[in-house]
Amino acid sequence: MPSFTHADVELAYDVHGAGAPVLLVHGFASSGKVNWVDTGWVETLVAAGYQVITLDNRGHGQSGKPHDPDLYYPTQMADDAFALFDHLGFERAAVIGYSMGARIAAFMAFSHPERVACAIFGGMGMNLINGLTDGNDIIAGLRAPSLADLSHPTARQFRIFADHTGSDREALAACMETSRQPMARADVRRIGVPVLVAVGEADEMAGPPEPLAELLPYGEAVVIPKRDHMRATGDKVFKAAALTFLGRTYSNGPVS
Repeated sequence: MPSFTHADVELAYDVHGAGAPVLLVHGFASSGKVNWVDTGWVETLVAAGYQVITLDNRGHGQSGKPHDPDLYYPTQMADDAFALFDHLGFERAAVIGYSMGARIAAFMAFSHPERVACAIFGGMGMNLINGLTDGNDIIAGLRAPSLADLSHPTARQFRIFADHTGSDREALAACMETSRQPMARADVRRIGVPVLVAVGEADEMAGPPEPLAELLPYGEAVVIPKRDHMRATGDKVFKAAALTFLGRTYSNGPVS
């Protein structure tokens, strides 16, 4: 994967297809490949005529993996994404984030709405504001000597996922400490770009999508039937809703 350096962290990314750019921001303990390529998102968006950019967030995939929690606030990871915009030479793009990636997308849309044409928050409803209640259990699970020591279901789920992806578990624990920073309700009300909030019907980690969409000035919600947090990622209903939303809100392409 190509890479560049921002704020002393090497960041890996990939570019697929041609057309108006869409940045995909993956979730916690995942990567651009696992979250977006393996689930068919890149193929779907490229076929629809978009240029698709995947980024491995700091601490993940092939990017640098600092162990300092002070380097993982969502504002810093939002700045990484904008630095990638600059590196690739475009000013504006649509942004799709999942889970932690949706939180990053929210901070992007809040801080620089002129650079975010529209955004899709997948796997992130009202917990964008309320925070993640299982975060400390996930951290403990990542740092536990072995999976056998864990009984908390969410901690076990993320430990298994981290081991499956060959992740640096200490970097992920550091990331979890600060990347789950909630967004203030007043700031959510000031996000001035179109946003689609898409959450699985059985997703207990995200919080409900409808109240968040109601707070957003240009928000709308979609519930992904019969899917939990992990299984909603590549769902065909989610993809179809995203394509419809992009087609309606992102017709003017990049500004360069």
